[in-house]
Amino acid sequence: MATTTDAAAAAEPISPSNTKLGWIGTGVMGRSMCSHLLKAGYTLTIYTRTKSKADSLLSTGAHWADSPKSLASQSDVVFSIVGYPSDVRHVILDPSSGALTGLRPGGVVIDMTTSDPSLAVEIHSAACAAGCSSVDAPVSGGDRGARLAALSIFAGGDENLVTRLTPLLNHLGKVYYMGGPGKGQFCKLANQVTIASTMVGLCEGLIYAHKAGLDLTNYLNAISTGAAGSKSLDLYGSRILNRDFEAGFYVNHFVKDLGICLRECQNMGLALPGLALAQQLYLSLKAYGEGDLGTQALVLALERLNNVSLSQGEKKF
Repeated sequence: MATTTDAAAAAEPISPSNTKLGWIGTGVMGRSMCSHLLKAGYTLTIYTRTKSKADSLLSTGAHWADSPKSLASQSDVVFSIVGYPSDVRHVILDPSSGALTGLRPGGVVIDMTTSDPSLAVEIHSAACAAGCSSVDAPVSGGDRGARLAALSIFAGGDENLVTRLTPLLNHLGKVYYMGGPGKGQFCKLANQVTIASTMVGLCEGLIYAHKAGLDLTNYLNAISTGAAGSKSLDLYGSRILNRDFEAGFYVNHFVKDLGICLRECQNMGLALPGLALAQQLYLSLKAYGEGDLGTQALVLALERLNNVSLSQGEKKF
């Protein structure tokens, strides 16, 4: 008998005419990602804990389900992008209301939350036991990448299945196949390790340039085309100068990601001091009640350490 993934690889190409989609989680990232799938012509059913967050999508053609199980019963492919690993476990694996309890055999779960690699492996095993399949596919690119359908998508799971899903995922960004179950999550965690120290460097450079009396706009323009240029600088440099700390990616969620990274480092016997320092600085933002700000708010922690402010103007929270 053919396996689920063999059958998936041999099936007809995914298209709006033969594939109904479900989407769990319509936060900062999810709303934009859903909108691209609706524009591509897919039938989309959505579930989120706070229904009002889905109003804009419902008004443009999405359907509502009152639980992940109900959503999955109406879908061939179920996406999830929620906050924490505990949320992932609940919306996918809960025995009474989770998506896998409602998904028909042959269905696919694609979890795009940044989560524990071990949980991705567990979901894969549970999906296979139910005659379904799963892919861990966390993303990078922030709110801007979601809006522009320019996300980097790190996929872990069966390679044939990921290949079949790629035309669908291309509506959201560019797919990179990283290996078997959990490997997408490992790639995203390595991505977060890189971003964490990059953001520390960006903010420390701004603090230093400010103390040295440089014009900060001119400074950012000058370094952006040299070796110090980075995606983080492009995305967040001007936001920091404008005191715009609205979340494209929440501090709370970044602290969660860095915590997962540190636990994995312990499992691997790795010492990554830059990661540990960045996690402590972001944790201090949470202690100040700033967990719902964006990751660029790291500059606030460094301002407090040095008793300086890059701007005496009003802060935009």
